[in-house]
Amino acid sequence: MTSRRSAAVVTAGTVLALSGLSAAPAFGHGSMTDPVSRVSACYAEGPESPRSAACKAAVAASGTQAFYDWNAVNIANAAGQHRQLIPDGKLCSAGNDKYRGLDLARADWPASRLSSGAHTFRYKGTAPHKGSFELYVTKDGYDPSKPLKWSDLEAKPFLTVTDPGMQNGDYVFQGTVPKKSGRHLVYSIWQRSDSPEAFYTCSDVVFGQDGGAPAPSASAPTDEQIQDGKDQSSVEHGGHGDDDPATGAGDTGAGNEGAGSEAAEGTKAPATASQDAAPAAPASPAEPNAPAPAGTSGSGVELAETGGDSSTPYLAIGGAAVLAAGAAVLFGTARRRRA
Repeated sequence: MTSRRSAAVVTAGTVLALSGLSAAPAFGHGSMTDPVSRVSACYAEGPESPRSAACKAAVAASGTQAFYDWNAVNIANAAGQHRQLIPDGKLCSAGNDKYRGLDLARADWPASRLSSGAHTFRYKGTAPHKGSFELYVTKDGYDPSKPLKWSDLEAKPFLTVTDPGMQNGDYVFQGTVPKKSGRHLVYSIWQRSDSPEAFYTCSDVVFGQDGGAPAPSASAPTDEQIQDGKDQSSVEHGGHGDDDPATGAGDTGAGNEGAGSEAAEGTKAPATASQDAAPAAPASPAEPNAPAPAGTSGSGVELAETGGDSSTPYLAIGGAAVLAAGAAVLFGTARRRRA
């Protein structure tokens, strides 16, 4: 093989190899694990053979792939417009048809025990991002046998926190749970600050005694289960701003022109964090319920920033091309020296 052909082969190989690295899928984003979200509970039970009647029904409605992709209930371009984009009755799926089983109205979803007062919340961050969490709880009189509407949630979040610290792969933050009784639901919104993308969860909870038939207890997926399910996951997030056929995120907004038509509240943009609740102050001995300092973890490691937009893959490919061009120049120089 001549020097010119060798250079061409190596150059092409470099472009392909580096481009392939830039396009490699990354695994997931996250979901609430304390209290356990519906999608996390059903993934933990096993998408192929869930134990609870509710998870069996959800898998029957959505298929197994939705639960292997348990950490990607999202809207790619939410940009804080949650109420405009997500219709009543579809809060748990974030209006994403792929996760329609999560919206089933039933009172036997696996639930977590929750008490009013101080609580430590955990959110598994399989791909950490900078951003803010808002947690809402359902109003007194909430009926789980009816589709969840925005008007079923308290008007303001009971907890708002920005860039909480991470411990062992979980966002960990403290808050005070309002006084409630019986079966309720905690709704979380995780809005990234490095992208317009947002993630959503529904966590079924029971305060004290459940008024109806006792539901099974919800369990979060273990690290081993999360690792074992990676091969079945179809989650990719190379370009958050584009339609993603794997997660269906790009399809979410397209079918929501009439979002919130059932209730006037559902058509209004959510209040900003400063309007709803002031961000919690850094933790101190006198304030045991405050979140950890922003951007830190229990080990002192800075919170990872994995944000990007639709231009990210092109930048990476452009970098690969530059490196490949450099390789071609080196081979050309070597050839001239031999000549």
